[in-house]
Amino acid sequence: MQPEDLTAYASLSDPQLHPDGTRVAFVVSRMNFEADRYDRSIWLWDGTEVREFTHGPVDSRPRWSPGGDRLAFLRASGESGEGSQVAVMAVTGEARVVTSFAISAVEAEWSPDGSRLAVVGEEWQSDWAGFDEETRARRPRRVTGSRWRFDNLGYLHDRHRRIYLVDPAGGEPVAITDGYRDDSVAWHPDGAAVGFLSARHERAGFDGANQAWQVGIADGESQALVAPGMWVSLSYRPDGVAHVVGLEDASDYPGVHGLFRLEGRTPVRLAADYDRNLFSPAPTTAPLGPQWLENGSCRIISEDRGTLNVVEIDPDGSWREVLGGNRLITGMTTRPDGRATAFVATSVTDPGELSWLEGGEERTLSTFNAGFRAGGDLVEPEHFLVTSGDIDLDVWVFLPPGDQQVPVLFNIHGGPATQYGWGFFDEFQVYVGAGYGVVATNPRGSSGRGTDFVRTPVQIWGKERPQDLEDLLAAYDAATERFDRLDRDRAGIMGGSYGGLMTARILAADHRWKSAVPERGLYNFVSFAGTSDIGFSFPDRYLGEWDYDDWSSLWDASPMKRAHLITTPCLIIHSEADHRCPIEQGEQLFSALIDNGVEAELLRFPGEGHELSRSGKPVHRRERFEAILEWHGRYLE
Repeated sequence: MQPEDLTAYASLSDPQLHPDGTRVAFVVSRMNFEADRYDRSIWLWDGTEVREFTHGPVDSRPRWSPGGDRLAFLRASGESGEGSQVAVMAVTGEARVVTSFAISAVEAEWSPDGSRLAVVGEEWQSDWAGFDEETRARRPRRVTGSRWRFDNLGYLHDRHRRIYLVDPAGGEPVAITDGYRDDSVAWHPDGAAVGFLSARHERAGFDGANQAWQVGIADGESQALVAPGMWVSLSYRPDGVAHVVGLEDASDYPGVHGLFRLEGRTPVRLAADYDRNLFSPAPTTAPLGPQWLENGSCRIISEDRGTLNVVEIDPDGSWREVLGGNRLITGMTTRPDGRATAFVATSVTDPGELSWLEGGEERTLSTFNAGFRAGGDLVEPEHFLVTSGDIDLDVWVFLPPGDQQVPVLFNIHGGPATQYGWGFFDEFQVYVGAGYGVVATNPRGSSGRGTDFVRTPVQIWGKERPQDLEDLLAAYDAATERFDRLDRDRAGIMGGSYGGLMTARILAADHRWKSAVPERGLYNFVSFAGTSDIGFSFPDRYLGEWDYDDWSSLWDASPMKRAHLITTPCLIIHSEADHRCPIEQGEQLFSALIDNGVEAELLRFPGEGHELSRSGKPVHRRERFEAILEWHGRYLE
């Protein structure tokens, strides 16, 4: 696979089963270099074949009406893919856009009787409305609170997200909430209320917490359903009992997101003995949260040791695996009787297809990536376990065809509470396609291995050699000892976000590397605490509480404290609109390296956020790959 092959495969997502239990609507996305956007359209499995249902160019988030006669979805109002609005189309008719929010519509869900839609709409705050784009870009921004920007969303202080009721035939939307950021809508089964997530508590924006809320349709009164926690989804069982997925206390992050039944305002955890994450931060899954069955059980996607599988959880908390295997299931929709499930899954050498499970047998329904699989020369990894301290770690090694020695790239994932695994990952295929051996592992701190595993890095990054650093090097050493083709004398190291942080930490402690690419990393906790969109909560979670009169715990954990020890040539990649790890982080590391005489370059991507490598502009994603390969090529070929 080469960088230009990013347009050669399709990504499938968000399968939605028709009320007839047979047809499935889903989204197909492809990168378009010429228009520099993601082309998206909605496709339909009609029970016999797969066919295109809408023609985009940027359509997403399909939702069937309860009667199955209409489909609501989001359609971008501009050719570049921004500014979505809600469109509604009859199964045999044309789509009609029914909203005109000043910024965009974010999501839409049908009421149980199909008479209206609950829509999350984004509008300008009153003092920003009425200006053209040029004026808004010029105006000074008066920030009065902590929640004024967020990665991939940009500035927030000038806009609000509220929940509106929308007639599917069109008309003026009616706001039913007045919060600053309300989203993740779910209808109560009786149609009298809409649930949603929102952060309205006193420390909102500082502690990373939010709450599940419910607003009555008749009176417009909102009430909190649960105390502040770190909640990622709200849904209702068919009998109306509310459930949330997340962490009961935001300070429990990093942790394992569980499923909770709400009894009054008390969350009761179901499947408490299932110590696996019921939420995947990367890759994201859609639809998010439980798929409810008519008997009160639910099916939900779970992270488990490099895989994304599906488990079924009963009201009494018992659970069982329904879909597994060495793959990532990134979307799933289930018949209410549980007898059939449509799902999207990727494997290491397959970007994904739509599949069907019924009667214990699976069958693949689509062939979008058949040509890519057949002609892409994609590489299966070698997987093995290595012991580090008192625990075993998963390690994957990708090797190009042949028997000659190859330079090696050691990759470190972000998070750290995410995981590498058994899904398609363009990064590894591009690097092995360029002739490199690729080594990847999930050190302690990764998700998918339970609470103790994911919490290992808490309050240890101030040490000279924390446990996750030792895990990473143990995995790399074991890989190079196991595979003679990996040339230890031509070794590069790289990683993004936490991977950038740990790349810089390893470079200061270990000088075997001939090239390095620290990307979008956290290098200085002191400045991060005041500039990141999670700058107050993330250091607290991983480093412990700190005071403004004592910054030592922040500085001790910072790669910048040890940056003067780095000698390896570094290409530092950062995005100028990164609000998660602001670009000043990369600028500091670059300046330190240059000042110390280290060969270094800073590659800045304008207009991109923290998610450049996963959802940035297609041309930027190609240019990023080209720059990484050119840099490593200088020092490793």
